[in-house]
Amino acid sequence: MSADPNPVDPTTTDPNPVDPTTTDPNPTVPPTMRAAVWRGAGRPLTLEELHTPVPQQDEVLVRVTACGVCHSDLHVLDGAIPFPQPAVLGHEISGTITALGPGAERRGLTVGRSVSGAFLMPCGWCTHCVAGRDDLCSEFFGKNRLAGQLFDGTSRLRGLDGETVAMYSMGGLAEYAVLPATSVAPLPPELEMVSAAILGCAGLTAYGAVRRAADVRPGETVAVVAVGGVGSNLVQVAAAFGASQVIAVDIDDEKLAAAGRLGATHTVNSLTTDARQAVLDLTGGRGVDVAFEAVGGPRTFELALQVLAPGGRMVPVGLGAAGETAPVEINLMVRRSLRIIANYGARTRTDLPAVIELAASGALRYRDVVTRTYGFEEVDEAYGALRAGTITGRAVVTIGEMSQG
Repeated sequence: MSADPNPVDPTTTDPNPVDPTTTDPNPTVPPTMRAAVWRGAGRPLTLEELHTPVPQQDEVLVRVTACGVCHSDLHVLDGAIPFPQPAVLGHEISGTITALGPGAERRGLTVGRSVSGAFLMPCGWCTHCVAGRDDLCSEFFGKNRLAGQLFDGTSRLRGLDGETVAMYSMGGLAEYAVLPATSVAPLPPELEMVSAAILGCAGLTAYGAVRRAADVRPGETVAVVAVGGVGSNLVQVAAAFGASQVIAVDIDDEKLAAAGRLGATHTVNSLTTDARQAVLDLTGGRGVDVAFEAVGGPRTFELALQVLAPGGRMVPVGLGAAGETAPVEINLMVRRSLRIIANYGARTRTDLPAVIELAASGALRYRDVVTRTYGFEEVDEAYGALRAGTITGRAVVTIGEMSQG
């Protein structure tokens, strides 16, 4: 991929700088907003009043319609992944653009346009982004994931007392969110806005794993180990790319039944069945060409390797706790020429539009993946249900009014 023609480069000087602590001059945007603020592991999310953020160079302000409820947030909430606090989490959203920062119009974005916002926000100008590897963006990982900031080294979020509040991706559990223009894509009017929130992480991650990491080819066989929010989308995207068998593996019969409705050709309960043997039996003793692991656990990681055919590819997708390790049998890897190809998200600028196109065509049944909807006041309850493992597919938190542009 060639260099981004409109890179977001915070080293350039904006002739009309915007003070991120001030409110946007757009009269339709209120000076303050509600956000679900996290103040440390073991403490509940609380709705607090913050200054409404202001988009700066090559950024957009989005009025959030809905935000997906993802395990990555839960790892932060429970202290399994270090992150600055206080913070606003939430990293897959749908919403409507309400203001453009300087330069954002160059990407064809307009106020009033409905968009999907992706968790993986590429700067567009680092070495990796110029090479087309948005998923490796050094600015995103160095500034956002380590410090809760955007590319100029500051957060857009402030408390009414001036307290800095960190952003996990765009900080989507809020009434308004600022995103780099590189990380949003227009939503066509036929898509349902609330459920479309999951396209920016659950959908994007599944697409990246199937299309980019594994490069699943028609006729290949696939296993998906753990079929929650991301796993449900892995099942669908693998089927859309022509997998002849898609075997869903989980410990929950309800989740397996849902995976079957979404296109899994077979289901295996690894709690009540020898999952490795079951997959071998379903594939004539050979194993699968590709196995995806979607929860980030040592046992599921090991199982995904064990069900591979000789020469197979295992794609770990789920994030574990910081420092988590999984056993790998060296001789099994060497003798059977197995490959582990890790995947984190996808190439946002090209792949988010492709995910939206899959959803619009019906190949990605995003609405069927969303099985629970929570109001903004129920945000802590939503993550409690996720922690308890009682959510099939994906839950979303509704925040603003539904609109379409």
